[in-house]
This record gives sequence, C-alpha cells and structure tokens, in this order.
Amino acid sequence: MSQDLILRIKVIPKSSRTEMAGEMADGTLKVRVAAPPEKGKANAELCAFLAKHYGVPRGRVAILSGETSPLKHVRIKR
Repeated sequence: MSQDLILRIKVIPKSSRTEMAGEMADGTLKVRVAAPPEKGKANAELCAFLAKHYGVPRGRVAILSGETSPLKHVRIKR
C-alpha cells in the first residue's frame, strides 16, 4: 500500500511554458504554468501537469488548500 503524497507548491501563472521551476528554501516546489490565473485555468493545468509528472491519472491529483492563492497544498493519491 503506497502513501499519498502531499506537496506544497508555489504556482507561477502566465509563464512561457508549464514546467518545474525548482524548490524554495523551505522545500516548497515552484511550478510555472502557462495558463492564466482565472476561472480555475491555472489550477487545472497544474493538476494535469502533476498527474503526468508523477505518472498518475488526473483524478488522483487534488488541491487541498490554496485554490485562489499562489501557495497550494496538493495531494497525489499513489
């Protein structure tokens, strides 16, 4: 049985492309997304990107907190 992965992520919207952008000093991951932060577009793109990156179906990625903030807690069910 595998553990769920809980990640702290800082999202940088309206970037030139969607990609991992490193890690902050406190361990928070930085992710650039091409989508704008309106009507959930950046959140949807973040979830799709993380699903692909971690090799899980999109339905296993959920934003736990920070829907309207650049700082988010995301759960990936493994």
